Amino acid sequence: MASFPPSVNEKLIARSRPIGELLAPTSPFDKKCGRENWTVAFAPDGSYFAWSQGHRIVKLVPWTQCFNNFLLHGTKNVANSVNARLSRQNSDSGQKNKPCEHIIDCGDIVWSLAFGSSVPEKQSRCVNIEWHRFKFGQDQLLLATGLNNGRIKIWDVYTGKLLLNLMDHTELVRDLTFAPDGSLILVSASRDKTLRVWDLKDDGNMMKVLRGHQNWVYGCAFSPDSSILCSVGASKAVFLWDMDKYSMIRKLEGHHNDVVACEFSPDGALLATASYDTRVYVWDPHIGVILMEFGHLFPAPTPIFAGGANDRWVRSVSFSHDGLHIASLADDKMVRFWSIEEDYPVQVAPLNNGLCCAFSTDGSVLAAGTHDGSVYFWATPKHVSSLQHLCRMAIRRVMPTSQVKNLPVPSKVVEFLSYLT
Repeated sequence: MASFPPSVNEKLIARSRPIGELLAPTSPFDKKCGRENWTVAFAPDGSYFAWSQGHRIVKLVPWTQCFNNFLLHGTKNVANSVNARLSRQNSDSGQKNKPCEHIIDCGDIVWSLAFGSSVPEKQSRCVNIEWHRFKFGQDQLLLATGLNNGRIKIWDVYTGKLLLNLMDHTELVRDLTFAPDGSLILVSASRDKTLRVWDLKDDGNMMKVLRGHQNWVYGCAFSPDSSILCSVGASKAVFLWDMDKYSMIRKLEGHHNDVVACEFSPDGALLATASYDTRVYVWDPHIGVILMEFGHLFPAPTPIFAGGANDRWVRSVSFSHDGLHIASLADDKMVRFWSIEEDYPVQVAPLNNGLCCAFSTDGSVLAAGTHDGSVYFWATPKHVSSLQHLCRMAIRRVMPTSQVKNLPVPSKVVEFLSYLT
């Protein structure tokens, strides 16, 4: 069994340049369980980076400061060694001082993180709004943490204060995602087989329960226009939901094992899903077909072998903001960077016991979390997007596949716009 197809010379694949690492503090009596870094996240504006250090602790660091420290002092860094004492006034004041880092004790093991930012023009969906405990302004940046006890805690990133405590799930909260439109609509995925929709502008009111999964829900992701939600879970489940009607659009069938991660491309035309079946699939979510397959084991395993313990479980997948590159993290101690124009990795990086990964807001850095609560960073593939690709992304942001196929243009252009070539 090999990690690359026979036609690819592994020695010729470029190695990603390490940028830095944040090592979680350890003590001789630390338990090995409970230290896992299940999730890493960058703020939408690139101002903060957050990760779960394990043992209930979430660390918030100013990303620019952290990145500059890597450039000045080399790659190694212990997470608690930089204890910045930068002041920041309360976010309600609206004044932009330098951000400072926070260490947050969430009270239980943290399984998921998500940043959310507010847009004042986006009103709550609650029709009877007379009074709210919280009024979120344009300067608001929130962090949601999903816990082992089923609770979701909402924190003010600038002050580190707890704002809301959402309680309704009966099992641990495996993933969280905010709607990208600034409405502060939050969706949570849980092992209780449900997804729940929360309106933080309505003081965290739970708006809807999405049912349909027959087993654990591992992950969820919004499309860039916030109209579609993808949820993935055990038993090969990949579901698409209409977030205006809160109804299921379709099920995507093709994986042979649990599906554990998903993410839309920046233009919403593609959806990447990662599974324990050793594969990452890239779908057209509008018509439900597989456009690309990125394998992590060769020859490709049969459905029976892929459905079991195959030593190549893909743990995480992330779409770069250039719309051309995808990162995946698997149990074979390797991070892969893929181009949607190639069927083999364009760069790789070594990583032991990886669990999660995410691109920075500008797409220049990939962060990956591990079993011991640490985070490692690599430079991503450098690529200047062609004018054709930029035009394709601009069109696909506003036009689904069905409308693209009806355009009065040559078939080759339609194929290109549909990501078929």
